[in-house]
Amino acid sequence: MPWQTARRPDGAISRRIVRGLSSPPPDKAGARKARDSGNRAAVARRASGFVGQGKLTVQIANAPSQEVAAGTLGRTLPGCRVTVLDDNDQEVEEGELAVSMTPRPPGLMLGYLQEDGSLRAVEGDYYRTGDAVHRDPDGVFTYVGRVDDVFKSSDYRISPFELESVLIEHEAVVEAAVVPSPDQLRLSVPKAFIALAAGHAPDRETALSIFRHIRSRLAGYKRVRRITFGQLPKTVSGKIRRVELHLAEAARVNDPVPRDEFEEDDFPELL
Repeated sequence: MPWQTARRPDGAISRRIVRGLSSPPPDKAGARKARDSGNRAAVARRASGFVGQGKLTVQIANAPSQEVAAGTLGRTLPGCRVTVLDDNDQEVEEGELAVSMTPRPPGLMLGYLQEDGSLRAVEGDYYRTGDAVHRDPDGVFTYVGRVDDVFKSSDYRISPFELESVLIEHEAVVEAAVVPSPDQLRLSVPKAFIALAAGHAPDRETALSIFRHIRSRLAGYKRVRRITFGQLPKTVSGKIRRVELHLAEAARVNDPVPRDEFEEDDFPELL
């Protein structure tokens, strides 16, 4: 999460947070950074989201001249041709972010290097990024999640990113990853794997506090129904290995409920 820092004429320090797709929501990210900086000067914060990949240069961003709407990625940058598509290549408000290949964007990679040394070119009318987004009538994009991570519960579409953003607002939560967990009634329900902040015990009291927080922020069909506390599996670059969590949950279809799992239905206080 890069920072740009400058001192304003009034002596305050103006800082701009530039966050990628999977970063925490800008309000909490900025608050954490300001709290941890130890700087006593007044801090003016603006958090700027953007969309870019290793395969593709930045296409969407909150430009410096724009007022940043918290939690959004911004608008299409000049010269970029992006859209939102469904599975049938039809434009929709919420779907997969795609880049037009007519003309071919100069910032897009040439192709994928194969084992034999040849190059498999990117072809087709669109380059699909694999990121699910929502575009409002004003052309402002909001991140929904990776297409592969979005799932259904009781036929409702669930964005893990949205649920995780709410979870990390709780003081006990440092990191969270939400995946579908098999359920006989709903086919699947949202389950959260949570890494706790220092001073918070992985016990029933903490789980109850988090469930109450979720209920105050999310619609009923979006609520996390199960919680497990512990360290999250990571790649060497520090990204959460969601595939491990997905496989672990998929394998438990006929298994008993794990001892370290807390279920919302087990808390009569929530009724």
